[in-house]
Amino acid sequence: MALIVQKYGGTSVGSVERIQAVAQRVYKTVKAGNSIVVVVSAMGKTTDGLVKLATEISPNPNRREMDMLLSTGEQVTIALLSMALQELGQPAISMTGAQVGIVTEAEHSRARILHIETTRLTRHINAGKVVVVAGFQGTSSAGEMEITTLGRGGSDTSAVAIAAALGASFCEIYTDVPGILTTDPRLVAEAQLMDAISCDEMLELASLGAKVLHPRAVEIARNYGVPLVVRSSWTDQPGTWVTSAKPQGRSLINLEIARPVDHVEFDTNQAKVALLRVPDKPGVAARLFGEISRQKVDVDLIIQSVHEGNSNDIAFTVTTPILKRAEAVATAIAPALRSQPNPKFDEAEVMVEHNIAKVSIAGAGMIGRPGVAAKMFATLAEAGVNIQMISTSEVKVSCVVDAAQCDRAVLALRTAFEIEAGEQGSRGAGESACIDSPLPLCPSAPLPNSPPVRGVALDLKQARLAIRQLPDRPGMAAKLFGLLAQHNISVDMIIQSQRCRVIDGVPRRDIAFTVSQMDGESAKEMLIQVAAELGWGEVVLDSAIAKVSIVGAGMVGQPGVAAKMFEALAQQQINIQMIATSEIKTSCVVAQEQGVKALQAIHTAFGLAGSEKFVVPA
Repeated sequence: MALIVQKYGGTSVGSVERIQAVAQRVYKTVKAGNSIVVVVSAMGKTTDGLVKLATEISPNPNRREMDMLLSTGEQVTIALLSMALQELGQPAISMTGAQVGIVTEAEHSRARILHIETTRLTRHINAGKVVVVAGFQGTSSAGEMEITTLGRGGSDTSAVAIAAALGASFCEIYTDVPGILTTDPRLVAEAQLMDAISCDEMLELASLGAKVLHPRAVEIARNYGVPLVVRSSWTDQPGTWVTSAKPQGRSLINLEIARPVDHVEFDTNQAKVALLRVPDKPGVAARLFGEISRQKVDVDLIIQSVHEGNSNDIAFTVTTPILKRAEAVATAIAPALRSQPNPKFDEAEVMVEHNIAKVSIAGAGMIGRPGVAAKMFATLAEAGVNIQMISTSEVKVSCVVDAAQCDRAVLALRTAFEIEAGEQGSRGAGESACIDSPLPLCPSAPLPNSPPVRGVALDLKQARLAIRQLPDRPGMAAKLFGLLAQHNISVDMIIQSQRCRVIDGVPRRDIAFTVSQMDGESAKEMLIQVAAELGWGEVVLDSAIAKVSIVGAGMVGQPGVAAKMFEALAQQQINIQMIATSEIKTSCVVAQEQGVKALQAIHTAFGLAGSEKFVVPA
């Protein structure tokens, strides 16, 4: 007999008829010999209606009262579903988040789960009842007993957390699509259904705006090894499994706020090639990385900074043994990238840097926690380590530093994030005596027979901030992102320009990063207030951007993947404003009005379309 946690979203319980259909599905699962806990969201657009009522009373309603209000939506659903099950002859009981024992931080509207008291829940399960739980909510510590909510998408988080706490056989997420698709079927009707996807790939897609699963739910599944399957509540299709590695005995105390960083990684076998002042026009990245792909040069990080005038910089890292080949390719292609035969100002100048190292922190607990990256930058600054390049993803932040500073950087980061050193491993020629880190909880290994790119995602709700002429010295990134963290502003892409200017004897670089559109204006105002004091230049905000990304664990070691993405954009005359990569993701910032067109072009280029068209129910 299996213990299964099922979660049903708002559209799945949007009417009395839909609630009765869910009851039938649950009843059928129980009759097959299983124990069931059901987590539900508020019916249909109930939450939106409650928010509207609140804003009619107050333009800026109190967050505590909002939690009190919004938590009522799920209570309606749990009572009705419990009644529907009882009408079928199935014993059932409805329970709020507080009654089920979900204890959270005392943070209204965005609380994280600390732990789940499962005694009462287990007693009802053992009595043969289906326990119907209100998702999205919990209660703060026993002394206060404040009702809290987990934020939008919180019912996913509730369900997977309960599955982890109970040691459930698996968790089923029922939604209005048949599983995880290669992209949003609202934008590409021929989006293809995946049978399975790794947790790392799903984390990236969920965080990039794929709305099927909430990133925090995937984070918990990854950390605790909860088998997860996404299915349609409208059909009996098998859905998509999200695969997790076996967990490493993680404590269920401080479930969502436990150590955010699991390990520190390093690679001293790296070199950097940069092309400075390349024309800011469609096709430049496609030509460069197309030639790199044809010459079989494997690239690690790719960074394209925010444009300056009519040009920008593109930099990439390679392993030391292939540096000469990479430099030759860049030097050969540079003349073709120039806008005129005899350029001024060293247009498309090739710059090579040896003796660099990539130092990374990784962990699934980093999602939505702006202080983690800021803490990394502050730690490196305190150790006197200057950051040359930054690359970010949902589960990793990587910094390129001087190779001679690798040991100091790794030891400082291990101390700051309380990571114990593993046993010493093998090192390549020229590597320092850094100590290898433990293996990740969920390695980014491609699933068997899976294509290099699994999905394409579009985020139209980001804004870009650029700070011109930031002093290039240790501590600047720490101050900048520390300030943002203090204001609870999460940062996505971070790109530091390769071009360096010396002004009044101080070397300076531009830095650009993306934040949520809703945080854009407040972040700009806050940074303008401190810019003069800290010696920063102009702060520029652009809210009319879109971020399009490809994700796939099979991208590792295949230089042609990024080139194909850039070529697809070039063919549609879509200019790339910024580029950032991680091991399993490549993201490009483009103009907002070209976002959907960019997604569709990339999805087609990688042959991800299927023969079946998916229609999302209204």
